[in-house]
Amino acid sequence: MKTVNIIMAMVLTVTAIAAGCMTSKPYRKCEGVVWGTTFHITYSSNAVLDDSIRAIMRDVDESLSAYNDSSLVSRINRCETDVTDSMFRRVFTESLRINKISGGRFDPTIAPLSRLWGFDAGEEISRQPEREKVDSIMRLVGIDACSLTEDGHVIKKSSQTTFNFSAIAKGYGCDLIGDMLSRNGVTDYMVEIGGEIVVRGKNSRGSDWRIMIDAPVYNADSVVHDGMAVIEIDSCAVATSGNYRNYKIIDGEVMGHTINPFTGQPAKSNILSVTVLAPQCITADAIATACMIMPLDSAKIMVERLYGVSAMFVTANDNGDWELVTTTGFPEITH
Repeated sequence: MKTVNIIMAMVLTVTAIAAGCMTSKPYRKCEGVVWGTTFHITYSSNAVLDDSIRAIMRDVDESLSAYNDSSLVSRINRCETDVTDSMFRRVFTESLRINKISGGRFDPTIAPLSRLWGFDAGEEISRQPEREKVDSIMRLVGIDACSLTEDGHVIKKSSQTTFNFSAIAKGYGCDLIGDMLSRNGVTDYMVEIGGEIVVRGKNSRGSDWRIMIDAPVYNADSVVHDGMAVIEIDSCAVATSGNYRNYKIIDGEVMGHTINPFTGQPAKSNILSVTVLAPQCITADAIATACMIMPLDSAKIMVERLYGVSAMFVTANDNGDWELVTTTGFPEITH
């Protein structure tokens, strides 16, 4: 009888362990504000990983934030050091790659031009800057004239050349957080920082992650989330770029914050916004920015040539109506 009881106890124990293994992990949320924008992170895990998430954000800020005076990139911009860290090297290398792929359209050294046009500083200007001032700054622009030495030192085009990786750092931060979650055994998560997104696995309903893409609605007073389309994805990164949330009216003309590094002026295009899907968010983020400076046909060709990358463009036709243009591999769009 004693033997039977022992066997029954063992069976019950094994059954309990098996049931515990089959129990779904709770979905947790970590939300807040970082780098001047909001973040929303959902992940399925028995462990609370919020501290690790925020630690990565602090590390990225200390390395790559041009708005943090003590960050590494700020000190490099002031020529206080030329020694880089792994984060700087990663975004610098990817920036060079996307700069080449886009024919020079993506360039993180244009920050002084953004300030001149009143975007980075948030200043109100009603007239275009003098051409002489634009040309003077243009001589400092060009990440393709910058490089890294084998031992990790950065060589700038000019001592006055500065880097602002805002158009790629949020995507990189999403990738880093996603990698951390994966290392901790999390297979289902969505990381969103300022509209840049990385997803893996399934949502809490066991379905693919549903991502809403905002319509390019111009509103100078507030951020408008007017859903235009929905896509369902399970393992990729998403980045959307557009000028409809950061623009100025200069000389009576609406001008977006995306600066064309060839002209030194806000880019002019019939592309209102672009949503890019890629294996990594660092790539999606940079490609989306580059597309906003390119003619539609050129942007489509660039995207089609990149492995695992697809895009949806929102354009304005002659009647002022929106048109959606997608490349090969972009998910089915619902409304």
